[in-house]
Amino acid sequence: MRKTPGLIAAAAGVLVILCVPSRVIGQVARAVGPVASLAPGTIQGLVLDESGAPVAGAVVSALGSSSAFAVTDRFGHFELRSLQPGPYVVRAHLAGYVAPRGQVVRVLPSTRSSSSIALRRVTVLASTSTPPIVPAALGPLPAPDAATPKADDAPSSGTSSSGDSTDVAWRLSHARRSILKDVDQAIVGTNASAGVNSYATPHVFSHAVESSARLASNFFTDTPFFGQLNILTTSSFDAPQDLFAARAFLARSVANMLVGAPAGDADWTIRGAVTQGDIAAWVLSGDYVTRSPGRHRFDVGMSYSTQRYDGGNLAALKSLTDGSRNVGVLRAFDTLAVTPQVLITYGARYARYDYLDASSLLSPRVGITLLPEEHLRFSALVSRRALAPGAEEFVQPDSGVWLPPQRTFSALDDRSPLIAEQTTHVEAGLERDLGRAATVSVRAFRQHADDQLVTLFGINQPGVPPASLGHYFVANNGAMDAAGYSAGFKAVVASRVRGSVEYTFARATWAPGENVGYLLMMSPSSIRLGDERLHDVSASLEANVPETSTRVMVLYRVSNGFAGRDVSSRSGVDGRFDVQVRQSLPFLDFSTAKWEMLVTVRNFFHDVTGDQSIYDELLVVHPPKRVVGGLTLRF
Repeated sequence: MRKTPGLIAAAAGVLVILCVPSRVIGQVARAVGPVASLAPGTIQGLVLDESGAPVAGAVVSALGSSSAFAVTDRFGHFELRSLQPGPYVVRAHLAGYVAPRGQVVRVLPSTRSSSSIALRRVTVLASTSTPPIVPAALGPLPAPDAATPKADDAPSSGTSSSGDSTDVAWRLSHARRSILKDVDQAIVGTNASAGVNSYATPHVFSHAVESSARLASNFFTDTPFFGQLNILTTSSFDAPQDLFAARAFLARSVANMLVGAPAGDADWTIRGAVTQGDIAAWVLSGDYVTRSPGRHRFDVGMSYSTQRYDGGNLAALKSLTDGSRNVGVLRAFDTLAVTPQVLITYGARYARYDYLDASSLLSPRVGITLLPEEHLRFSALVSRRALAPGAEEFVQPDSGVWLPPQRTFSALDDRSPLIAEQTTHVEAGLERDLGRAATVSVRAFRQHADDQLVTLFGINQPGVPPASLGHYFVANNGAMDAAGYSAGFKAVVASRVRGSVEYTFARATWAPGENVGYLLMMSPSSIRLGDERLHDVSASLEANVPETSTRVMVLYRVSNGFAGRDVSSRSGVDGRFDVQVRQSLPFLDFSTAKWEMLVTVRNFFHDVTGDQSIYDELLVVHPPKRVVGGLTLRF
């Protein structure tokens, strides 16, 4: 039951209607005028000292595709306005304080971005007995000549010292300064009685080591490189007590790293992750995104991931040919600014899954955004999305921590191959800003899905040992047509709390597929026949506590269409959640490196995307809770 041509025709009609207004036509006529740009955004935040008290009078700067400056008020608050979208390096300076390295903050169109900056007071120790300070100098020593002082020019010690000691001390204090001259360390001068081996040499050696480490740190501070290293442990469980039981899914260690830097008017980023065990996997991706205001804004990327299973789970081994799976993904999108008020985004994602019979999947997308006023946005989107079984294990999510493939999967019916889901999605929406910190939105959508995927955890097949929490089964549930609408509201409270809520209603019609009989026997709650009405509420909350350097994010979704919690129960009202806590660890900071502790618990299976099938998450049966914890190093 396919209605793809009709949906695409409807999408074309929506795009034509949205493009008809005379104001837009007038702008197109002036397309040869000024260079188009995206709607500007804002950076706001607080500047605090090491005790959490606000710092007034600090100068805050943002450097990126444009530059801006602001001075904090008596509450430590600052706001940088009219910034073109893209990444900015934000710094704060004030006499008497040590400025930290710049923070990279990404500005989005018509959006407020937050940034908290901590300054540390300078402490000066004065003492009359403090030896004289000599600037660090590790460069070549000048050869002795006529200008070299004689023995009576050396400091008087009252005792006879080695001539070598006096010569070394004088050379250290008069040597030419090397490239380390900007290092803010010092070598303490000595008198002749100290002796070369007992005082001068150890301090020279230790200072050389400290200076080299600081030079390497300053390299990353003065250059626009940024990065992140995650050392994580993941595990899955059904109930809290399962964490301490033998049947709990064995914890796995993951190393995840990100490195990026500006490249002209663009930013490049490289990500990688690796894990080892009975599931050995690694992933590598690269992204290139332009950020300068102009007619085109490109977003190009690629990734490659591989998974190899060396365990003894027969359910996992039966669908593996050589014990491994490999996935490669290419994507290319362009945002074309026809005029400053008309933006068109188009592109596609190509993926190749070597474990599918039809291994090549193409997902095109085109959208348009109209900006008739500063705080008003109209949008329309048409896409066809191909989702492979197990894609969530191999494809990088749009947000959150990217983990390498951690779970295995296989077809529920051994006689059926793994088949990708194809979803055609059309939508039109409106967003309106209410003041400076609130936005309301509405949208209408229509979808058609072929071979809708069903994901099942906790299934035990006859004659096969029970699958652990690290394995799941996939099947296809026929074709689906749906139409609906949604309304949402999001707001920022006191620059510390961001919240949003969205209600969605949809009416769906199902046509049975080939696997309905097998699904009816193994998981009746995932079977959908005839018409169905869905009510869905999604809410999110993000809080930032600068006094304790704590960030909390909570995402919760409630719907009446979730498949039952077990294979024998019916579908009904259920929920999914995702909780993340990031705690800064300032006592571990080294120079510009910042440490964070990360803890996240979730039972969401799919990451949310705007054009996914509304049933992707609803037809996941009994997903286990996944916990991720570890340390994050940002530099």
